[in-house]
Amino acid sequence: MAQVIIKFGDDISTDTIYPGRFMATVLPTETPAFAFADYKEFNKQLNDKKFPQGSIIIAGNNFGCGSSREQAVSCLKGHELVIVAKSYARIFLQNAVNLGLQALTAPDIEATEGDELVVADNRIVNKTTGKSFTVIPLSGSRQAVMNAGGLISYTRERLVRK
Repeated sequence: MAQVIIKFGDDISTDTIYPGRFMATVLPTETPAFAFADYKEFNKQLNDKKFPQGSIIIAGNNFGCGSSREQAVSCLKGHELVIVAKSYARIFLQNAVNLGLQALTAPDIEATEGDELVVADNRIVNKTTGKSFTVIPLSGSRQAVMNAGGLISYTRERLVRK
């Protein structure tokens, strides 16, 4: 079970997730410090490690729209957050798969900050409200990359097997 730590609406851009003024910082070990930098209190809580790994961000449609900046994913991956959105911008979702960020698509999700969620078998159960929601699964190849922890890990595993 994981807790929802923040809820966003539709069209949350990569500039909201990882503001462009930090683009000079690209190392995955450094980008997490700037996750949601313009949400000062939330950013501070993330950096102070107030939330356990696996904590959930809820979002509406088109999460990660805007630029293709990979840092928007790496900063979230650095905190080991789970994103549950109604839909994602195409490039953001592919970046999430490539970096191994757990990004779940649940078009009918209903949850708010503080709710406790359980994810299992392509379903999300909101333990706070008792409601259950379908998760749209990734394609087999995308899921394989995600299960490996991202594209680099997946490629290493494949090379070792040869």
